[in-house]
This record gives sequence, C-alpha cells and structure tokens, in this order.
Amino acid sequence: MSGGDAGPRLRLAELVAALSLGVDLGFGQPMEHVLRQCLIALRLAERIGLDDEERVAVYYTALLVNVGCHSDAHEQAKWFGDDIALKAGKYRYEQRSLAGAVAAVRLIGSGNPPLHRFRVGLEFALGGFHEVDRMISGHAALATSLAGRLGLPDSVRRAVAASYEQWDGRGWPGEVKGEAVPIASRLAQLAEFTEVAHRVGGTAAATALAERRAGSQFDPRLVAVLCRDADAVLGELDEVHTWEAVIAAEPALGVWLGGEQFERALLAVADFVDLKSPYTLGHARAVADLVDAAAAGLGLAEDQRTQLRRAALLHGLGRLGVSNAIWDKPGPLGTGERERVRLQPYLTERMLCQSPTLAPLGAIAVQHRERLDGSGYPRGLTAPAISRGPGSSARLTPTGP
Repeated sequence: MSGGDAGPRLRLAELVAALSLGVDLGFGQPMEHVLRQCLIALRLAERIGLDDEERVAVYYTALLVNVGCHSDAHEQAKWFGDDIALKAGKYRYEQRSLAGAVAAVRLIGSGNPPLHRFRVGLEFALGGFHEVDRMISGHAALATSLAGRLGLPDSVRRAVAASYEQWDGRGWPGEVKGEAVPIASRLAQLAEFTEVAHRVGGTAAATALAERRAGSQFDPRLVAVLCRDADAVLGELDEVHTWEAVIAAEPALGVWLGGEQFERALLAVADFVDLKSPYTLGHARAVADLVDAAAAGLGLAEDQRTQLRRAALLHGLGRLGVSNAIWDKPGPLGTGERERVRLQPYLTERMLCQSPTLAPLGAIAVQHRERLDGSGYPRGLTAPAISRGPGSSARLTPTGP
C-alpha cells in the first residue's frame, strides 16, 4: 500500500512509532520503551523462524499493544487520581495478583480529602473492579480499531485484539489461551515486560521475570528461547539508536502514505489521542478546520495550508504525557500542575522530531501555546519570534490555558 499523490509522503512505521512515544509517557515509562520492546519481539521472532508476513504482525502489535490505554484515562483518574501513576504499576506486580490489586486499591481517590476518598472507595467496592476489567478488555478493542483505520492487515488486527490474553487463559478478555493466542500477541507481551525488567535490573532480572511467569502469563516455549539466548536478544539495547533501528527493521510491508492516505492516517491518530478526555473529543479535527479556514483567508498556498492542517491534527499528542487528574480537574491548577501542562507542546515536538516527515509538523505544533506578549509556553516567545506559516503556524492555532 502506498500513496501516489504528489507532495511529501509519510512512512506508516514512523507515525506509529511516534505515537508509541506518547504511550510510553502515559505509562510512566521513558520514551522508547515501546520501541525497545519492538526490537526484542523481532529478535525473538527471528529466532523462532517467523516469516516476513508473520513478523509484520509482530512488529505492529509490539508498537500498538498499549495504544488504547489512554482512552479511559478520565475514568482511571476518577477512581485512582493520577492515571499515569496507576498504569505505571502494571510492571511492578504480576497480572491479576493480590499485591497488584492492593496497590491499586491504595490509590483510590488519591489527591482528594478523606471524605471524598471514602465515597469513591465505596463506589469502587460496589462496581469498580468489574469496570476496570471492562476497561482493560476495551483497550485491545480500541487498538484494533486504530489498526483498522491505519489500513494494517488482518493478522495485525487479530494479534492486537488478543494482546492482553495470557498463556493460561487468565488474561483479558479471557477468550483464548495457549497456542490459540496469536504468536505476535505472545511475543509482544513477553517483550513488553522483559524490556522493563531489563532496563531496571539487567539481563538477570529480565530472565528471572520471564521464568517466573512462564506457563502463566507467558508462553513457556518463548521464555525458553529468550533465556537460552538472552544476551543476544537483550543485548546492546542501550547502545543502539532505537528509533532508526526500529524504522529500519519494519518487515516486508514498507507502507508509505501520501496525499489523502497521509491525511486519513493523521486524522485517525488525532481522533484516538482526543479520546484521552471527554472534553477533547473531536478537538483536533475542529482545530484543523479552524486553521485551514484561517490559512485560506490569508491566501496561503495549498501546500502551506496542507502542512498547517496536518500540524493542527497532531498538535495535541503531548497530552498523552500529562495525567487526567490535571486535564480534567474541575478547579484551578496548582503551580506544579501548571508546569506539567506547559510541557504538553514540548512533548508533542519530541514525539515527532525523529521522523523527517513529521518533524516539520512538530516544529509548528510546539508553538501553538505561544502568545504575542510572551506569556505563552513552552518557550515564552514574543511576537517577532513566533512563526507565521510553514514552518510558521503558531499565530493560526487557537490558544488557551
């Protein structure tokens, strides 16, 4: 699949990889956690002899495995306070373990007065556990929907749909187990958890975690492959230029998007990011429409309008790195919370800067909260320093808090 339209083309792998950097932040992980887990999954896939078509599913499943987890961040914040702190606990405890449940319960209503915490705890006791299970099952469904909108093959959609299933059948939604779980799903899940363990504790910690969960969460055959060749599978992750390695490792498919395909892919990602809060549904679309109308009113050329519209679609990616306890807070923000908000345009730029096609859009989007009097952020630019048009759209994008 490729776009034949004139103008810049976007490699689909770069768009998905850029989005994965926001997923990292949403789980309290450093950027490139997902990229590293993709490399681990591909190295394992090579060792068990998967062909190019099968490795396409491994590649995109590893990149998309947690991409739906921000979609109910509003509900997570309602129950647990900081949704990012909650999700970070995923890697500290075994799935469905008592210790993990206790840690989650301790977060209920955090950041609020005792009476509020008591009320939220009571509500959670009456139906919260069921709601959390439903949310986790829904994450895979939403990631599957995004894979479909991006035009990825059925093998990717099936694997993403089963990305939270476990070898023993105690995953989410708990419909398959063992060999019935797609191999790409099993590889992505093993790579995800061992990447964190390796980054924190080295190869010994990663293999110990894998062996401890073999036969329950993980496929024991894949664990054996990992442990047999751990130094090669996990080696040099700190030395390699992760972004370039992952983009270069895309198997077979080589999807390039141009023209309308480019636009549709950006729109799919923008809609998906806007799911982070009920207050931002449709926001990126609306901003892009306003920017395009303003650019047309100024008589800008079509290629300039296109670049501005695309930057507007992506301007909110950095919201993934800020907790909904802040975005959805009903009252005024504290100083520390406002500083977190001020990071949002910067994070957007950092997510896009490594892609040659997306970097110019990031350079536009990073200025969308700047103001003519210098009171904006992240850099406090004044009127002469704020660009106007590609790469200069900042004055065309609506400003706010």
